[in-house]
Amino acid sequence: MTLPTSVQGVSENHRARSVGIGRAHAKAILLGEHAVVYGTPALALPIPQLTATASAGWSSHVPDGQGDLSFTMTGSASRAVVTQASEGLRRLTTAFRTRLGVADRPHLDVILDGAIPPGRGLGSSAANSRAIILALADLFGRELTDDTAFELVQAAENVTHGRASGVDAMTVGAAGPLRFQAGVATELSIGCDGLFIIADSGTAGSTREAVELLRAGFVRESGAEERFLRRATELIEEAEQALAEGAEKELGARLTDYHELLRAAGLSTDRIDAMVAAALRAGSLGAKITGGGLGGCVLAMTQPEHARQVAAQLHEAGAVQTWVVPLRRLAAHAL
Repeated sequence: MTLPTSVQGVSENHRARSVGIGRAHAKAILLGEHAVVYGTPALALPIPQLTATASAGWSSHVPDGQGDLSFTMTGSASRAVVTQASEGLRRLTTAFRTRLGVADRPHLDVILDGAIPPGRGLGSSAANSRAIILALADLFGRELTDDTAFELVQAAENVTHGRASGVDAMTVGAAGPLRFQAGVATELSIGCDGLFIIADSGTAGSTREAVELLRAGFVRESGAEERFLRRATELIEEAEQALAEGAEKELGARLTDYHELLRAAGLSTDRIDAMVAAALRAGSLGAKITGGGLGGCVLAMTQPEHARQVAAQLHEAGAVQTWVVPLRRLAAHAL
C-alpha cells in the first residue's frame, strides 16, 4: 500500500525557480519507541498543526565565512541548535545535489521557520530536513519521489541520532496515522473517536543517550532484550487492534502499559511520570511518554468532554504547552 504523503513532485523539465518552498510537520509515537529499532512495529501519527517551513533561494551577497551556503533559523532556537542545524544543512545540501545530479550554483540562502520544539520526541530534526529537501527540490525544479525524500531525510537522521529506525523520516511527511516496521509504512485503521493531548514537559530529551542507556541495560542483564521486545510487541499489536475496533479504553490502557515498560527501563523522568499520573487522574484513558525519552513530551488519550480538564492538569503537573490531535480528523486527511 502506498502511504499518502505531502511530497509535491516537480517536473524534471520545470525551470529552476528563484525561491523554493518546502513544508513538513511534527509527529508523535503512539507505541513502539526503541523497540522499532530492533524490528518491531511502531504506531505513529502526524501532528499537522506543528510545522516546519523552509525557503531556499539565491543570494548575490555572500556573508563572510559562510562559503557557498548561508542559513537562518527563525524563532527562539538556541545557538547550539542553530549550529547543529547549519552543519546538518551543509551535509543535506551536498547529499541532495549528489543524489539528484544538481550542479553547483551561486550562493544558496536557506531560511527555516520551525514551530516544532527540538528534543521533545516530535520529530523536529526530521521535519526540518524534509522541509529543506522539498524547498531545494522546488528551487532547482527537480522531481522528488517519496522514496528519495525518505532516504535523504533518513540519512540525515542517522547522523543526528545514530541508528534511526526511519519512523520519524516517514511520519513527518505522512497524511495520516501509520504503522511502520522495517522501513515499510502502511495506513492504520482508525475506529476511535477520541483525541490525543500532547504535552511538552519543557525539558529536552536525548534519543542518542536513551538508546545507549537501553542497550547498556540489555547487555547488563541476561534476557532483558528479549523480555523488553516481547512485551513491546504484545502491547503494540493489542493497541493496533483496539485502535481499529474502536476499543478506546483498551487502547488507553496499552498506552499506559507501554509507559511503564519505558519507565522500568529508566527512560522516563520524575516530571514526565508526574504528568502521566496527572493526566490519568483527570480522566485520560491512557498516557505515556512519547519519543526517545529522558525528557520530551507526554501523550494522553482522552474523550473530547474531558480534554479541557486533562490539559489543565497536565499544565499543573509541569507542562509548558499542549496540542490537541483528533484521531478522526487525521483519518479523514489520509483519505
